Amino acid sequence: MTVETGRSGQMIEYIQDRLYLGSYDSTPTSRTPFPFPLDAPKSPSKRAARAQPTTPTSKRRSPVYFTVDDVLLYNAFHADFGPLHIGHLYRFAVLFHEILGDSANSDRPVVFYSKTDARSRANAACLVACYMVLIQSWPPHLALAPIAQADPPYMPFRDAGYSQADFILNIQDVVYGVWRAKEQGLCGLRDFNLEEYEKFERVDMGDFNWVTQDFLAFASPQQQPVAPIPINTPEYDALPSSVSEVCATKLPLPFKNVLVHFATRNVGLVVRLNSELYCPSYFTAMGISHIDMIFEDGTCPPLQLVRKFIKMAHDMITVKKKGIAVHCKAGLGRTGCLIGAYLIYRYGFTANEVIAFMRFMRPGMVVGPQQHWLHLNQMAFREWWFEDSMKEKLAQSVPVTPARASTKKRPSNGQVATPPNNSHSKRAALGEIDHNEGAAQHEEHLPAPTPGQPRKSHRKDSRHHPYARTTSGSLAVEQNGDRTHRGHRLSNDSSESEEEIQLRMLAKQRASRSPVASPTSRSISYSATVTASYTLADDIHEDRENWTEAAAPKTPTSRKSANGPISVSKVRSSPRRATDSNKSESRGVRKTSGRVGSTSSPNRIARTVQ
Repeated sequence: MTVETGRSGQMIEYIQDRLYLGSYDSTPTSRTPFPFPLDAPKSPSKRAARAQPTTPTSKRRSPVYFTVDDVLLYNAFHADFGPLHIGHLYRFAVLFHEILGDSANSDRPVVFYSKTDARSRANAACLVACYMVLIQSWPPHLALAPIAQADPPYMPFRDAGYSQADFILNIQDVVYGVWRAKEQGLCGLRDFNLEEYEKFERVDMGDFNWVTQDFLAFASPQQQPVAPIPINTPEYDALPSSVSEVCATKLPLPFKNVLVHFATRNVGLVVRLNSELYCPSYFTAMGISHIDMIFEDGTCPPLQLVRKFIKMAHDMITVKKKGIAVHCKAGLGRTGCLIGAYLIYRYGFTANEVIAFMRFMRPGMVVGPQQHWLHLNQMAFREWWFEDSMKEKLAQSVPVTPARASTKKRPSNGQVATPPNNSHSKRAALGEIDHNEGAAQHEEHLPAPTPGQPRKSHRKDSRHHPYARTTSGSLAVEQNGDRTHRGHRLSNDSSESEEEIQLRMLAKQRASRSPVASPTSRSISYSATVTASYTLADDIHEDRENWTEAAAPKTPTSRKSANGPISVSKVRSSPRRATDSNKSESRGVRKTSGRVGSTSSPNRIARTVQ
């Protein structure tokens, strides 16, 4: 419920008699008008309720007002202003619970208010909605319902770039992104360390944040020289290889904090996306793999590079059970592209949800045209996941039934199962993808050069998708130009199992049955002493009313068998119809329908002749 309170601001009821969201031009006091009744509503239908005296207005408890506008500040990069990050939400929850837990406020409503400017209102509303989803476990639609009809509407958030903001990211995207991360186990406050978060997000302490429990985003360390040190050299042996040795070195404090934190938090891979600003041998000496995937600042990565990154990250997370640290120069734009692509690939985020969630965990991630790039390619990332999941399932479903009976003598070692097929051996996600992208697709990943409707282009590999659906909705497999139903197993070899042979023979038997039993045919049955059924082919489209003498009669009255005529008596019959039927039989013409206005009605023909 939303109520205007004049010049003082706007009030939204979140939880009746307990939590309200407001905006005021000045600090509210006990004299500030409160537009909601402070007494519980009484039912007028109950006499006892009407008999109770009402509490005087002077004795009603005034609300508790609190704000975080001057406490929780968003550190803007340029013109961006939100959303507030997870550390802000944690501090807001602590303050709010202290107010609710105070015995003096047990029967007083609590009003969380902000200033009336657009940015303050948007950050406050987003903070309350995320609190309801993440801490109170509200579903996202209920958390968004109170603020859905706010007037004026809440201002959308913008990126940290210097260009014009042309990508809309609103409170709903943030709430759904946080909710999806919570449902996937990627975000929670139970194990959240506020002190560690606020310490290492500072530039002078390392400038890194955990986006999920598997991905860490950080800014590039800077240290001279930057050339890698060859292994098995005295210089490489002198590098620190343990936490204690790193603490004893004279490295800059941000770089030192990065090395120590990575070693203690089981980081197994560092991916560098910007030009060389440090020596990667410091990571390899600590047992942490390091790889370069450099592309230009402010641009979007090629899809071939993204697939390679997803393959390595998925293997590191699922097989080696280690984390991945990704960085570019600032750890925002290019870093957000690759981490966001994997989160869409693996967990089904939408582009807006993943951008909002990453900014909730590390403000400023994904900048400028990279937002459009994620939006344009989000379906491609999901297709990769389904393709890889299908390949893995097919690889695991190797047949173990006996092969087709053969005249060859079975080996004497007692083996009865089919040997495993090497071509179906289990492979890691994505498989070999280094050369799957064609040269003509290299530029499809780029967003539109100017804001507007995205270009409609078809991917080469999606036109003839191996698991595309037919127009009828049935799943089909395309191979060598022929489309066969999924019910027939496609195999690289010519051998078939007994189960497959039985299925194929059963399909042939069904195809060779009588047309009457066909599910696509239609039969007409008459209730009579002897019931006769006729099948009409679906491919006959002539008008039955205009059949000539050579056409077969529709009713069974004029049909004769070898033993004599078939006597059929309908449930409802009339003398007129019987007379018309006898006349039509004597003339050799099919019985007319007798409908009013029928072109073949004998009465109409008679009138025409006259």
